[in-house]
Amino acid sequence: MNVLLDECLDWRLARDLPGHNVKTVQDMGWNGVKNGRLLTLAQGQFKVFITGDRNLSYQQNLSQYSMAIVVLCAASIRLVHLRPLMLKVCAVLPAL
Repeated sequence: MNVLLDECLDWRLARDLPGHNVKTVQDMGWNGVKNGRLLTLAQGQFKVFITGDRNLSYQQNLSQYSMAIVVLCAASIRLVHLRPLMLKVCAVLPAL
């Protein structure tokens, strides 16, 4: 599955998604692209967008996008706090 990691997330999280084609916003050259434009660009190439931005649903109408959007909720967006969530992400990816 093609997965895009938001630029606010550590690129090393991609290692925790084995069997998936994971790219970062930086890999795609989309650094600094605002959320609405970023989601529009991403939906043509990715099935899942993973972010740590808890405000995304308040900033964008997410129902207009054809890809799944996963918001990681932890104490912070530091790798040490997000890495434990990746097992759950792996478990739900096939259902998205």
